Amino acid sequence: METLITERGQTVVPAPIRKRYKIEKGTRLVWLDDGKTIKVIPIPPDTVEALHGIGKGENLLIALLEERKKDRDRE
Repeated sequence: METLITERGQTVVPAPIRKRYKIEKGTRLVWLDDGKTIKVIPIPPDTVEALHGIGKGENLLIALLEERKKDRDRE
């Protein structure tokens, strides 16, 4: 997909992307620039709710305990 920038620096988010990522009027976007590429990330209205369940099945407690052990061993 391709869009143009207007004289005022505006562009349009293509409809398929708006639908896929639920980008609606009032949706905040974060622009990340690493010097080579630009990434645009929509920010959900309720960021806590959007993260709910993201770590399901990841066994995060075991990973946390392993990281703490590594930290202790380095000291």
